[in-house]
Amino acid sequence: MNDKMRDELLSILEKNSRIDFKELSVVLGATEEEVLEEISKLEKENIICAYHTLINWEKTDIEKVTALIEVKVTPQRGQGFDHIAERIYNYPEVKSVYLISGGYDLLVTLEEKSLKEIAAFVSDKLSTLDSVLSTATHFILKKYKDHGSLINETSKDEREVIIP
Repeated sequence: MNDKMRDELLSILEKNSRIDFKELSVVLGATEEEVLEEISKLEKENIICAYHTLINWEKTDIEKVTALIEVKVTPQRGQGFDHIAERIYNYPEVKSVYLISGGYDLLVTLEEKSLKEIAAFVSDKLSTLDSVLSTATHFILKKYKDHGSLINETSKDEREVIIP
């Protein structure tokens, strides 16, 4: 599979990882076998890292609180931010860790059942790490769009506009 086709395959899978392989092969102009081989290769190379389902938790009975935590750290000699990022992402509560630019160094995402659980994680685990200088916690109040998908599509006002 050529690079252009590979890039198109990745773009399609990023938007819809459940697409039928037959449909995918038609769109790409390749055989199903070629598509399956390429996907397997991309998984082995860790280019495709995982497949996820985006859930609108507000429409369920399950309580979830999402927090974005900015973390300022002291980078370690010879390892930069990687060592402290690894220590943080190894906590099972942590959903994601990003190295960011700006006033803070890392952005950590957590999902827990309550604000209290997030506060406990930040104070008991995150803030106590040697390299952590400070944190700032932001709670997600409402999601509008996540991973490129609208969460709560609002209905369009279909009333006819009457101009006098």
